[in-house]
Amino acid sequence: MESPPLKLNVARDEDRISDLPDELLLRILARLDLRDAVRAGAASTRWRHLPHQLSVLLLGVSRFRRATLVESMDAFAAALLSVCPPAERSCECQRSHAIKALALCFYLSAPHLSSIGRALEDVVSRGKTKWIEFRISPPPGDNTAPELTEFGQQFMSFCRAYQVAFRWLTSLTLENLAFGDSDVTDLISNCVKLESLALRACRMVNFEHSVLKIDTPCSGLQELNLVHFVCKRIQLISVPKLRQASCLIWRFENPPVRLDYVPDLRHVAIACLRTHPKAPFKLSECLSRSALNLSELHLNFFHQMIWIQPEHPKQLTAIFRNLSNASLSGIFPECDLSWTLFILEAAPALQKFGVSLLLVPSF
Repeated sequence: MESPPLKLNVARDEDRISDLPDELLLRILARLDLRDAVRAGAASTRWRHLPHQLSVLLLGVSRFRRATLVESMDAFAAALLSVCPPAERSCECQRSHAIKALALCFYLSAPHLSSIGRALEDVVSRGKTKWIEFRISPPPGDNTAPELTEFGQQFMSFCRAYQVAFRWLTSLTLENLAFGDSDVTDLISNCVKLESLALRACRMVNFEHSVLKIDTPCSGLQELNLVHFVCKRIQLISVPKLRQASCLIWRFENPPVRLDYVPDLRHVAIACLRTHPKAPFKLSECLSRSALNLSELHLNFFHQMIWIQPEHPKQLTAIFRNLSNASLSGIFPECDLSWTLFILEAAPALQKFGVSLLLVPSF
């Protein structure tokens, strides 16, 4: 006698994942970016509440490609608000778990900054956020100098309008903005939890005459990356917690970088593209005698003239006493390397010294 055919719940068998407990489903969603996590929640009643329980949120506007930039930012802001509802809003999707880490990449779009700022202030109001990272740039395009200045002013206004959110910021990358004389110092001073700052393809408004001065004696900034930054000179007056500094600049005076009070500095990378003849400068004019813990030094010459002037090793012994790793890259092929001996003589703890014709990236 044949057994009766089994009655299978096909729909049930095809969605066994939904039978998993919330804890495992959240681990699955955590491996997706926020856009895909929100879409997964919208596709199933079983998953609908899960995106609001994620503790780590990653969201980039590049994931929302629409016909226009405004539409892309509309979609970005909607996704952010869907998982960061206002605290006063009472609904079944109200967030029940605190956000511990939040990373956002978006454009400076005036119509959307207020909604983004309010969402961020609501997130930090819960007091459990450990890491907030922003990557902000103007809309794509060939922006003119006045437009870069306008975008820089727009960003600074955004920062001042939502000071509560920016006080919790831990990492910030800004691209293609022009700053006033005190803007960068004011920004770092206001972002009291900021640990990492990167300024890429940025400039001073009056770059031919303005020095980028950073004087933040009370800041906790540990990492500073200035890539393709255009100004007359970079001067770090007081950044006591700074551990890593990278500077890639095109226009500069001698010395291009001055490190004054940076007692915790460990790693320094300087790259300069010097296309016009100019007298070289001494490293002792650039590096701070307060940086007694300096362990790595990387210099990139971009196959142009050597902009370092050899000096007596005694001028650098205090600075280089803990230097263990030094590299010189982008050396032009015909260069006589005898000038590098003063670095070897000034660094008694040096373990690794590299000289390369290649443009070894340090940023």
